[in-house]
Amino acid sequence: MHIMAISDKRPANYTYEDAGVSIDAGNRLVKAIGPLVKATRRPGADAEIGGFGGFFDPRAAGYHDPLLVAANDGVGTKLKLAIDSGRHDTVGIDLVAMCANDLIVQGAEPLFFLDYFATGKLDNGVAERVIAGIAEGCKQAGCALIGGETAEMPGMYSAGDYDLAGFCVGAVERGEQLTGEKVAPGHVLIGLASSGVHSNGYSLVRRLAADKGWKLDRPALFDADRLLIDVLIEPTKIYVSSLLPLIRDGLVDALAHITGGGLLENIPRILPQGAHAVVDADSWEQPRLMAFLQAQGNIEPGEMARTFNCGMGMVLAVGPDKVEAVLERLGAAGETAFMIGAIEAGERGCTVRGTQGTWSAKAEWSATHNA
Repeated sequence: MHIMAISDKRPANYTYEDAGVSIDAGNRLVKAIGPLVKATRRPGADAEIGGFGGFFDPRAAGYHDPLLVAANDGVGTKLKLAIDSGRHDTVGIDLVAMCANDLIVQGAEPLFFLDYFATGKLDNGVAERVIAGIAEGCKQAGCALIGGETAEMPGMYSAGDYDLAGFCVGAVERGEQLTGEKVAPGHVLIGLASSGVHSNGYSLVRRLAADKGWKLDRPALFDADRLLIDVLIEPTKIYVSSLLPLIRDGLVDALAHITGGGLLENIPRILPQGAHAVVDADSWEQPRLMAFLQAQGNIEPGEMARTFNCGMGMVLAVGPDKVEAVLERLGAAGETAFMIGAIEAGERGCTVRGTQGTWSAKAEWSATHNA
């Protein structure tokens, strides 16, 4: 006869925290970032968080018949640079900038923003610093941070890693959106100085840093007053406050946000058929950071023009009779602006020429495609 013994040992009681997810830590984070979120309040949004969604009232923002414009983006591998160096305070600004700058080129005012923060193990100190940067970016862009999602996903990310995604919605009164249709031969191209590499090209930057053995915690070779890591991590400039008044006054006919693809591939996206952009690369001095990257990687000039912003973060297409007024107002707004070229008749595309050579690209995207 077999006798079955009855054990007093009971199975373990599993919890979500045993699996690596802390609901309490998430709740503490929401409470901690509440004041940061409230600081982004604006007409149309109370910037409260905690519900299942965020509300926005376009009428309270002053719109009568608005078209809504949406954009989403991330920060790319610049995040890895921030994580490895412990510089978490400004990548949130980059996140907002990549979305808000994409809205302003449509003529739209950024109204509200939502973020997605994903990590393997939630570190509230790091998350608060990142979200504080997002809130600061929202203030710079004039939009409200009305919601977000923090996802703790054990096994999905290496220790200390996290990822970010941003979503921004803006509005423009019907008929006032920028489509590029008014751009024609004779228009002048005005470039606005970038604050650095912005948020594109960092896979190449990081490759150079590894291959060349850069000491990121040492003064930059081209700027002894700043550490190299601080120059590389400089957040993307947000151009909304400088450009929105010009757009509303009808002084700008098209805008190109210079992101992945550089000057060569982004400027053609705002052009109608029969318009060709010609950029004079000698009309502004290449920033020392860009010259450093080019020299360190022995990067061909054409590759620079389709990988990095080369010192121009935004390009405006302006009628010749409005150039003087636009330059004056941009200067008053604190922007560094250059006349960098013009629109000529020809195949839709862009040519960048200077003492280092000439490079051309045809338009690969329609004016409405957001890559």
